[in-house]
Amino acid sequence: MTGRRRWSTEEILDAATELLRTSDADSFSVRKLATALGTDPSSLYRHFRSKTELLRAVADRILLAAMDGYRPEGDWKQRVTALALRVREAFGQQPQLAAVWGRYASSGTGSRLVMEEVLQALRASGLPDEEVPARYHRLAVLIAALIAAEATGSTVSPEEYEQGLELFRVAVLGADPERFPALAHYARDVRPLGADRRAAFEEILAAHLGHIEAAIRAD
Repeated sequence: MTGRRRWSTEEILDAATELLRTSDADSFSVRKLATALGTDPSSLYRHFRSKTELLRAVADRILLAAMDGYRPEGDWKQRVTALALRVREAFGQQPQLAAVWGRYASSGTGSRLVMEEVLQALRASGLPDEEVPARYHRLAVLIAALIAAEATGSTVSPEEYEQGLELFRVAVLGADPERFPALAHYARDVRPLGADRRAAFEEILAAHLGHIEAAIRAD
């Protein structure tokens, strides 16, 4: 009698990534993954001790792909910006996994490569050595939050997006000027959240890096 096929760790991660393209972290389960692979959950637990560990490994693969071919160039701000944009683009291609990264983080090679580059860049900025870890943490939280928020919007269907856009127009253009004077005044210029995401990402990141640079000059 032929036994069940033994799946490699990479094959399990491939299947998990594919399953997550059409679902989210909440509905994802090891049991569903095992069913997709035609095996039982116990065989997957030989590779990953829990669902969370598996999701962290999937997210780490995205970071590893983002770092593939990366070479630091320019000053410390250019390095951080280039890295952040690479990570944003990598998760933008698989937005369902951005929420996984934002929630579960990761501790694999991809994560360490990203951490190393950001820490190296901040170290080169002239920050006092004791301030680098705290600045890194704030920067990491900002980047992860921006990417996760952007990914949430990109997973909606075209129909849902159009419906949301129409509701936005009604809410903004139809605002009562007596009750919402500022909104009525700027109604034709206020843009929905989905507009110019990359520009907003770069501007927010630049402002934060400028804040760090100002702190360095002050010291």
